Amino acid sequence: MKQVLGNISALVLAVLVLFSTLSFTVDQHFCGKKLVDSSVFKKAKTCGMEMVSTSSEASVKTESCCTNKKLEVKGQDELKHSFDNLDFQQQLFITGFVYFYWQIFEISEPDFIPFKDYSPPKLVCNIQLQDQVFRI
Repeated sequence: MKQVLGNISALVLAVLVLFSTLSFTVDQHFCGKKLVDSSVFKKAKTCGMEMVSTSSEASVKTESCCTNKKLEVKGQDELKHSFDNLDFQQQLFITGFVYFYWQIFEISEPDFIPFKDYSPPKLVCNIQLQDQVFRI
């Protein structure tokens, strides 16, 4: 049971590290206020209503009703933190935590048992069978 619990906790921690470092981008295409397409791994498909000016007249500019949005989720880049830049309060907390953690698991001497060198008395007869007292 203890080994299974250890394996489960190791798997959960591995998944936690994986998802904390994962980065991805969601690309969305809106036509007006309506979402047309969203995509995670490739560029979102357009609705085909983008206005491309083919005329030579640059004096009249028309704005498109379509917009593209990118939602970027950045993961953690650095997993190893440096302990060189800890202030005094953080150092004091870590020192106290480690000291008291070690005190919890301190191995104490076993108590003195005065009768450990003596053997138990010899069993002459089985008292439970004689008195017919059985544990069920």
